[in-house]
Amino acid sequence: MSQSDNENKKEELSKKETPETTETTQPQEASTTESATEEKKVEESFSEEVENPDATNELEEAMVAESTFVQDTENNKKANAEDTNDDDDHEDAIIEEHKKGVDDSLAEDSEDESATERHTIPKKDYHSMSKEQLTDELERLLKNEKIQAIKEHVIEIRTEFNAKFDEEFEEKKEDFLADGGNIIDFHYSTPLKNRFNSLYFDYREKRNKYYQQLKQDLNANLSKRLEIIEELKGLLDVEENINTTYNHFKEIQDKWRTAGPIPRDKYNNVWNTYHHHVENFYDFLHLNREFRDMDFKHNLDQKLKVIDRAEELAQEQDINRAFRELQMLHKMWKEELGPVAKDYREEIWERFSNATKVIHDRRQDYFENLDKEFEKNWEKKQQIIEKIREIADQDFSSHNKWQQKIKEIEALREEFFKAGKVPRSKNEETWADFKETVRRFNRKKNAFYKNLKKQQYDNLEKKKELIQIAEDNKDSDDFKTITPLMKKIQSDWKKIGHVPRKDSDKVWKQFKAACNYYFDRLHENRSEENKEEMEAFGKKKDLLDKVRSFEHSGNKEEDLKTIKSFIAEWKSLGRVPFNKRFIEGKFNKALDQLFKKLDVNRTKAEMLKYENKIQALNDADDDNKIRNEHFFLSKKIEETQAEIRQLENNLQFFSNVDDDNPLVKEVHKNIDDHKAQLKVWREKLKKVKSLY
Repeated sequence: MSQSDNENKKEELSKKETPETTETTQPQEASTTESATEEKKVEESFSEEVENPDATNELEEAMVAESTFVQDTENNKKANAEDTNDDDDHEDAIIEEHKKGVDDSLAEDSEDESATERHTIPKKDYHSMSKEQLTDELERLLKNEKIQAIKEHVIEIRTEFNAKFDEEFEEKKEDFLADGGNIIDFHYSTPLKNRFNSLYFDYREKRNKYYQQLKQDLNANLSKRLEIIEELKGLLDVEENINTTYNHFKEIQDKWRTAGPIPRDKYNNVWNTYHHHVENFYDFLHLNREFRDMDFKHNLDQKLKVIDRAEELAQEQDINRAFRELQMLHKMWKEELGPVAKDYREEIWERFSNATKVIHDRRQDYFENLDKEFEKNWEKKQQIIEKIREIADQDFSSHNKWQQKIKEIEALREEFFKAGKVPRSKNEETWADFKETVRRFNRKKNAFYKNLKKQQYDNLEKKKELIQIAEDNKDSDDFKTITPLMKKIQSDWKKIGHVPRKDSDKVWKQFKAACNYYFDRLHENRSEENKEEMEAFGKKKDLLDKVRSFEHSGNKEEDLKTIKSFIAEWKSLGRVPFNKRFIEGKFNKALDQLFKKLDVNRTKAEMLKYENKIQALNDADDDNKIRNEHFFLSKKIEETQAEIRQLENNLQFFSNVDDDNPLVKEVHKNIDDHKAQLKVWREKLKKVKSLY
C-alpha cells in the first residue's frame, strides 16, 4: 500500500465519530461454533462461583462496582467465528478483541488495587473462639492487615462476638429480673464489650478514611485516563515511521493498564471511548501485517505462559489459593493479552479451558466435602443440644447438685462452640434451639436460687434473733442461768442454714463477738472461783482427816449429832475443783464407817450421806447432771418395784408351804429389803426434784 493510501486511511479514521459524550452499546455476539459453545459452558460454570461481598456503606457503594468473574466468552466467540473468514480478516479479529475490551476490569479494580488480598488472609474458626479471643483477633487484624482486606473477617468476628455477648446479656437480664429488678433499670456491659466496641469503631473510622482517599484517587485516575485517550487520538495525526507509531501505541496501552481505577459512574463512557480509538488505531494498523504478526506472536507466547501456570495450579493442594490465582490468570488473559493467529486460537483456548475445568471440578468437590463436614458438625451440635435439653428438663433440690449441672452445661456450651460451622440453611435454627435450651436451664436455675435466697433471708432473720439474745445476755452475772442459754443458742446457730453471702460474715462476727464477750467473763469468774475451790479442797481434806480419826463416845445420840455436824460443815465448805472431786467419795466412805459403828437405820444413814451429794449437784451448776441423777433414781425406783412384784409373785408358788420354810423366809426378807431400798430411792428423788 502506498504512502498516499496511508494518508487517505488516516484521514478517513480521523473523521469517525468519537463516543466521548454518547452512551456506547456493547457489540452484538457473533455466531458461535461448537468450540465456542463449549467455551461458554466452561466460563459460565466457573463464573457462578466468584462473588465479592457487597459494599458496606453509601460511599463505598457509590464508587465500588461489584467484582464478578471475567467473561471471556464474547471475545472467544468472535475469535472462533473468524475461523470462517479469510486470512485477510485477521486484522478484524484483532480489532474485535480490543473493541470488546474488559468492561469488568475497571469495576473490579475500582474496589481497591489489591482486590484479592482480602482472600489471602486466612480465616480462623471464629465460631469456636471465646469473646476474649475474638477481640484479640480483631485487634491483630487492625494492626497487621490492610483495612480494605479484612471486611469479611470483621463481619464474621462481630457477628460471633455479638451472638455470644447477647447470650450472656440475656442470662444476666434473667438473673436481674429473678432478683426482683425492674426491666427499665437493667443495664449490662463489660470492659471486654467496651474494648470490642472501641476496636470496631477504629475499624469503621479507618475504613471510611480509606474510601475517602480512594475517592480522591479515583478522580485523579480519571484525569489520567482522559489524558491517555487524548494521546491515543493523536497517534493518527503524527507524521512518523509506522514502527515508531506502533511502539508509541504499546506505551499508551501500558500506561492505560497501570492508570488505576476510576469512579464507577464514569467507567462505561471512558472505557468505550478508549476502545473506540483503539479500534481506529487497529483499522489503521491492518495496513501493516508485519506488526500484526508480531502482536500475534507476542500474545501467543504470553498466553502459553498463562496456560502453563493454569495447568500447574491444577496440581495445587490448596484449592482456594489455586482458584484465586486462576481468577487473576483469566483477568490477565482477557485484559492484558490480545488475540493470536487463527491456527492457535482453538488449541490454546481448549488447553486453558481444560485446566480451568479441572480446578473448577476440584473446587466443587472441595465444597461438597465441606458441606458434608458441616453436616457432621450439625449432627454433633444436635447431640449437644439434646444433652443440654435432658439436663434442663430435670429438677435439682440442692445447691451442690445445681453447681455440678452448671459446670456440665458450661462444658457443653464450650463443646458446642468448638464443634465448627453447620450448613447455612440450618445455622439459624440450630442457634435458636441452642439458646432456647440453655435459657430453659437458666430459668430453672434462677427459680431455684430465687427460692434459695428467700430461705437465706429467712435464715438471716433467725440468726439476727439469736444475735439479739446473745447481746441482751452477754453482760449478765447470772452465770448459772445464762450459760446453758448461751450454749443453746450456739447449738441453734449451727442448725440454721446459709444466709446471703453479703451478710454472712457480718452476722457471724456480731454473734461471735457477743458470745465470746460472755464466755470471757464466765472464764474470768471461774478463775476467781477456782481459788475458792482450792481453799475449800484444803479445808475438806482437813475435815476428812478429822472424820477418819473420830472416836465414838458410846453415846449414840451425841455421836450422831457430831456426825451430822461433820456433814453440815462439809456442805458449808463449798465446791472443790473438778479434778479434786474424788474427795467426796472418800468422805462418804468415812461416813459409812461411822454409821456402821453406830448401827444407824439404813434409810436414815443413806439420806444423811445423800445430803452431801445433793449439795455437790447444786454446787456443780450443771443441769445435765441433775437431770441424769433424776433419770437414774426414777429408773432405780421402777426396777425396785419390778423386783418386789416379781418376788411377791414367787410367793404364790409357796402358798401351801409353811412360813417357817427357809425359802419362804428368804423371799420375805428380800421383799423387805427392796421395800426399804425403794423408800430410800423415793426420798432421794424427792431431794433431787427440790433442786429444779
